Amino acid sequence: MSQRVAVLMGGWSSERDVSLVSGRECAKALNDSGYRAYTIDVTRDLTALTKALKPRPDVIFNALHGRGGEDGTVQGVLEFLGIPYTHSGVLASAVAMDKPMAKAVFARAGLPLAEGVVVSREQLRAADPMAPPFVVKPTNEGSSVGVRIVRPNDNSWREESRHWTFAEALVERFIPGREITAAVMGDRGLGVCEIRTRGAFYDYTAKYAAGGSDHLVPAPIHRRAYEEALDIALRAHRALGCRGVSRADLRYDDTGGEPGRLYLLEVNTQPGMTPTSLVPDIAKHAGIGFAELVRWMVENARCDG
Repeated sequence: MSQRVAVLMGGWSSERDVSLVSGRECAKALNDSGYRAYTIDVTRDLTALTKALKPRPDVIFNALHGRGGEDGTVQGVLEFLGIPYTHSGVLASAVAMDKPMAKAVFARAGLPLAEGVVVSREQLRAADPMAPPFVVKPTNEGSSVGVRIVRPNDNSWREESRHWTFAEALVERFIPGREITAAVMGDRGLGVCEIRTRGAFYDYTAKYAAGGSDHLVPAPIHRRAYEEALDIALRAHRALGCRGVSRADLRYDDTGGEPGRLYLLEVNTQPGMTPTSLVPDIAKHAGIGFAELVRWMVENARCDG
């Protein structure tokens, strides 16, 4: 327990604030468990990062979210330095962050997916890519940044699309029903949670604002669907080559009755570790406290090289 653990947090993505909270929570849990943990607020300054990693820590806890910290970039730096780090490696991180690429991997693995198409910003402005309702999401953002549900007779969407700032988008058929997420820890499905939001869908505010959503653990769905959700999450984790902890987001269409049909949306290779985050809630129900979860991540940290 005398290991030095550097907790990387912050970064320069749209999820910076969430990462800072995750980093502080994880560092506190590690210090309370007897590790010598300290935080590093990561910026685009690579020289500053390498200086902050001297003297060399035994392990890196990667609490970064979004581009730069979750897409294989910082993982590549840590591979070069040869310092073991938590969560997935370079390739799995990069593929998971690229939604169209991840979707292609999931399709080859035979996982259930919603119909979708990738369109440029110009195509999005010109015409609806498919009949509504559909979901528009940036191809390489996390935490539901930029996600928009377009419903029939949505007269505001056309004007909004003219101000779209992302280069391209993944447009998917909207799946009615319920918001489901399943956590994977190592080589096992940890549990399934239903998310009930106060707003229209599980957007950035619902994810991180206090009281923005309710987490129902275990998810109150048909037992067969519950087991299928765990299986899908684990198969997606393996298809991407993830390690450590991941979280699969799904839609559960039970509008025709139980058991309903599950659709995999995406896999988060660096789930949030804030007081309102999903994976800690799922782990708690499985009998794993926050400190134990964080310790497990550190104990299973490694390089891919």
